[in-house]
Amino acid sequence: MTQRVGIEVSRSIAIAVKLANVDVVSAYPITPQTHIVEDISELVANGELDASYIPVESEHSAMSACLGASAVGARTFTATAGQGLELMHEVLYVASFMRLPIVMAVADRALSAPISIWGDHSDVMAVRDTGWIQIFAANGQETFDNVLCAFRIAEDRRVLLPVMIHLDGFQLTHVIEPIYILESSEVDKFLPPHEYPLPLDPDRPITMGGLAPPNIYTETKKAQQVNLTAAKEVILQAWKEFGDIFGRYYSPVESYRCEGAKVILLAMGSFSETAMSAVDSMREEGKEVGLIKLCLWRPFPFAELRQAVKDADTLLVLDRALSFGGPGGPVASEIRSALYGLDKRPKVIGFVGGLGGRVISPSGFREIINRGIEISQAGSEQEFEMFGVRE
Repeated sequence: MTQRVGIEVSRSIAIAVKLANVDVVSAYPITPQTHIVEDISELVANGELDASYIPVESEHSAMSACLGASAVGARTFTATAGQGLELMHEVLYVASFMRLPIVMAVADRALSAPISIWGDHSDVMAVRDTGWIQIFAANGQETFDNVLCAFRIAEDRRVLLPVMIHLDGFQLTHVIEPIYILESSEVDKFLPPHEYPLPLDPDRPITMGGLAPPNIYTETKKAQQVNLTAAKEVILQAWKEFGDIFGRYYSPVESYRCEGAKVILLAMGSFSETAMSAVDSMREEGKEVGLIKLCLWRPFPFAELRQAVKDADTLLVLDRALSFGGPGGPVASEIRSALYGLDKRPKVIGFVGGLGGRVISPSGFREIINRGIEISQAGSEQEFEMFGVRE
């Protein structure tokens, strides 16, 4: 029977990995991800999870080991954060091109320098174009559920792509929340055994990840783009089937109190839940504001985003990463691109905040919304503003 327990979000991920009956876990500990793989190693050592646990000397090696394990048909998992994600950066491209359904939890963390172990979205934005499916979780339950969904999505033969589940470092990883923990018999109804269609086999040798000369390289990239875009249909199906079984449904873009809202704030990850409090209080004051959570980062949900903002006049986008020398934050830049050319589209104003783990409180989100309204009403051409900077 499903139980609702108070548990650290990182530790719930380890339980989800156990419930998924993974075969191989390869990981290197890095703050704030450590508790995830630490708990998994204990599950393996205690015989609660029948899997091979590979301790490695770096994140580059961790992902490389995952490549080999996945290529022979093993259900494979890893986790990392921040600088660790960047150290494995070059191997991420190999995983997606070789169509290896690896699942990875990323405890999003700020990048050096200066050194920061606290959370923001700098690391994920640095790997947005590596060809992985990428999903953002806003709380512990979403994280737990989407780890299970990730295996279902990644291993679908129409997809066969690696999946990242993003959760905010410390603001989620180290927080104890009430989470519904599923039973293995329940998970088995949703997640079938993994059967990789083209495993490495000495008796049937094949080439994987070989050299591509200029006359075919472009075609390989087009194939990746087509496949990643087409994966959205499978993601939607998996979320629906999960909801039909467990009663919790997920979607690429989730709207909160957007009915009649002329000003909408877009956020990703755990900060979106904090922003809900600001929206609630402003709604009580009669202000027509709403919130949307961008949950699916890759493949990008163009249709759902356009539908969610079609009646808004102003769209405020909070980025927790800075595109240096560019137009502010990478999410705001992509949102502008996604809305470009529409007959009716809101004015997009970007805000960059919450860097290096800095908290944005409900009152801070009120400030962001009010400041965005002010910029919009003034007819300013200003595209972004850094929030909370002491100058």
